[in-house]
Amino acid sequence: MDSYLVRIYRKTEDNPRMLIGVVEEVGKAEKKAFNTLNELWDILNPVKKERSPKKKNKLKKVSESRN
Repeated sequence: MDSYLVRIYRKTEDNPRMLIGVVEEVGKAEKKAFNTLNELWDILNPVKKERSPKKKNKLKKVSESRN
């Protein structure tokens, strides 16, 4: 499980989705800024892009044909 330090510097009371802050993953030097609740969510729950099996097979076929 990953651990994060979330700093919220500003929020608006009339729009709770409007947050301004920074996220740090514990043990890493990188910081990521966010301006909305959705951006914060995207930082904390990144979508891992996986290649489809078709693309993997195409890559194999290309490399095999070069040999």
